[in-house]
Amino acid sequence: MVDWSLAASTGALLVRGGPVVDREEAEAAVADLRELTSEAEGHVRELTGLGLDLPLLSAEVVDRPGWVRSAASGLDALTGRALPQAQGGPLGPVLASGAGVQTGLVLAFLASRVLGQYDPFGGPDRRGRLVLVAPNVVAAQRAMDVPGHDFRLWVCLHECTHRLQFTAVTWLRDYFADEVERLIGGLAGRDADGLSDLVGRLPDTIKQIGKGKTGGAGLAELLQSPSERAVFDRLLALSTLLEGHADFVMDAVGPQVVPSVELIRSRFTARRKGGGLIDRVLRSLLGIDAKMRQYEQGAKFTKHVVDAVGMDGFNAVWTSPNTLPTRAEITDPAAWVRRLHG
Repeated sequence: MVDWSLAASTGALLVRGGPVVDREEAEAAVADLRELTSEAEGHVRELTGLGLDLPLLSAEVVDRPGWVRSAASGLDALTGRALPQAQGGPLGPVLASGAGVQTGLVLAFLASRVLGQYDPFGGPDRRGRLVLVAPNVVAAQRAMDVPGHDFRLWVCLHECTHRLQFTAVTWLRDYFADEVERLIGGLAGRDADGLSDLVGRLPDTIKQIGKGKTGGAGLAELLQSPSERAVFDRLLALSTLLEGHADFVMDAVGPQVVPSVELIRSRFTARRKGGGLIDRVLRSLLGIDAKMRQYEQGAKFTKHVVDAVGMDGFNAVWTSPNTLPTRAEITDPAAWVRRLHG
């Protein structure tokens, strides 16, 4: 379905260069990021109580092309479960190449924005990889004019929370992969009538997005069938929980660890909302604006639950797939508290 090797090479070729940084500053930023990941995860474990017996590991610090290649590798591992063999007869390689180029374009666009990422399916053994994108961290810190060390630690807190979610909660990785497999399998299994209907709705859907009449839904969600929506709702609820939990943690660690945390948060939130018209349209088409809302909704859910039943009570969310919040409960955390805690 997708030539991931071509996607990686296309994205790495087309990605924009990072900020101009002298060698000494670049080396210092890279060294700081590597050292801070272990420190950051220690703080996250102390706050959340998760993974206290796991080894403390560092991260891989990469440039923008390095992130593209890492992301393509992780996506290849994830989607390969649902699509173990390319299909499409003699035109299969041609279609896969076209999809690879398009995916590479998307990765190139994202590569200038991502600060870091924990990929549960990345790495040489495909058991997980934490990467930090040094030029993007430096560019963001400069643009917001915030203390460099504080900002780097703050970013590491977020990404280390994601790593801990998947390494401390042992069932989460397979659950996530299974849900993605169901979603992709449904999309790949559409018959000719289903594909014709999708193509027919595409122009009007894009117009709705451009006019801001989608209620915040991204392109993929708007084109789903009812059965696909059920799987998507579970994945959306999970990803909103994961992102919001990480956002909550990175701020809750507090000024004792990150003295300028309030300044960083206020400027970072304002930065998330920026961008010109073309950038905003692209972000909407790719679902990035929806992801920004995930941070806010998930953080509100986490804060409400922690305030109501404490961190130990919140951690009941990690017991099994049945204790994860539903999409409705994400915006009504009191309902989740009643369901789990009475």
